Amino acid sequence: MHAENLEACSCKILRLCMHHRLNNNKSFAAMGRSLPVVLYLLSFAVIIAAISLPEWNNQETGLKIDLFSPILRDEAVLRINQLGKISDAEKHLQRTFLSAAAIKAGNLIEEWMQDAGLRTWTDNMGNVHGLTDGANASAPKLLIGSHLDTVVDAGMYDGSLGIICALAALKALRISGKLEELPRPVEVIAFSDEEGVRFHSTFLGSSAIAGILPADILHISDKSGFTVQDALKANDFDGTEESLLQLKYDPLSVWGYIEVHIEQGPVLEAHGVPLGVVVGIAGQTRLKVTLKGSQGHAGTVPMSMRRDPMPAAAEGIVFLEKLCKYPEEHLTEDGKDNLFGMGDSDGSTVCTVGEIATWPSASNVIPGQVTFTVDIRARVDALREFIISEFKDKLYEICDKRSLSCSIERKNDASVVDCHSDMNFRLHNAARIAMQNLPLLQTCKASDDVPMLMSGAGHDAMALSHLTKVGMLFVRCTGGISHSPAEHVLEDDIWAASLSLLAFVQEM
Repeated sequence: MHAENLEACSCKILRLCMHHRLNNNKSFAAMGRSLPVVLYLLSFAVIIAAISLPEWNNQETGLKIDLFSPILRDEAVLRINQLGKISDAEKHLQRTFLSAAAIKAGNLIEEWMQDAGLRTWTDNMGNVHGLTDGANASAPKLLIGSHLDTVVDAGMYDGSLGIICALAALKALRISGKLEELPRPVEVIAFSDEEGVRFHSTFLGSSAIAGILPADILHISDKSGFTVQDALKANDFDGTEESLLQLKYDPLSVWGYIEVHIEQGPVLEAHGVPLGVVVGIAGQTRLKVTLKGSQGHAGTVPMSMRRDPMPAAAEGIVFLEKLCKYPEEHLTEDGKDNLFGMGDSDGSTVCTVGEIATWPSASNVIPGQVTFTVDIRARVDALREFIISEFKDKLYEICDKRSLSCSIERKNDASVVDCHSDMNFRLHNAARIAMQNLPLLQTCKASDDVPMLMSGAGHDAMALSHLTKVGMLFVRCTGGISHSPAEHVLEDDIWAASLSLLAFVQEM
């Protein structure tokens, strides 16, 4: 709170003292004469706090902002921990699209949005929204967001951090009386699904806002046979193609989108700094591979007569690993020049088989079917497509030799996203000033201490890039660990992220 606001608060307390002395003499006699003294002392304490409260001072713009540690750090940390306890599982953190825990988390986030002075609602894809009109309600708005869902056995910062930091920044503005002075509307969105755990299709929430979610997504099923449409209707959402199409935002109504997220990698920790600006997000594809053979008795079918899909899956997975580690070995000289000339020869291409299942899954039965997932990510879309093509060709070849059937479904695709240069500049400036002004970070030098990073992980910003210009701010995480209960962010790093957002929205 600014000194002048605290001073006004102290004056109100003093007036309260006088009012009670003049109009409530009997009650004062009954309570003793200590209350007026306490109120007077409290007023002086408030004035002292106003004088001693640390402030952010941006010499370039003249902007002064209180550091607001009780809100931007302490309360933000408390709220992240609160969300981390809302889970569908007893022994680990897990919130999937429209699960009971996800609905509970969304309701709590909506309460926090209202506490920040925002007008709230939940849309027909389960996204939770909070909006302030600022000084010009008709101006294109800034969107700030991240996701409230998690992976299985998750950490509590992935997604939640971006939502909580945004609300902390806006609450600080409300308390300082500056929320309504913002030059344009600001809308915080807690997206209902980014991880894609339940339906194996990522960015359900943000893709609906961006208008790129296909209507047939309503009919895909989870493991229990429940469709997206079923899940929506079970939670009193319309769940129709029409309601889905109505979620799309008009691009002219949006100024830009920014997202704060943990880095999920080790670079910032290696640099010894809490914040980094994301220049781009790697493209990614998710595949579902199904191999079918002949189910049989493990002890009676000779090896030479088996149609076992498990060795075929293993052979294909090992090939995929080699292909992603050394893609240049599979390229012609022209291919190497075209792809690696774009700067993707640094080992940043990654492939993961994260889930594998067999049927009937018994130790004494030759499986009749093996299903596994593939996640492929690269900084160059053409290289990612090359890897997919090579993997498919090899897998079909393996299955032909073993007399197996093979199907490969593309469950999700996202192209490489370049963050907008204007957003990068603004985030870089806000991060630099935050790092220079926080007490424990003042040893950081100048702009060189805000690294410019590429993201290998996918984020809601990928979907929102189809709607508007996007920017991302990464926050250091301990050991670079994410998608794990060991995921951790330092309290002062959360403070730095919230303070950066506070500066960003005031200078946009």
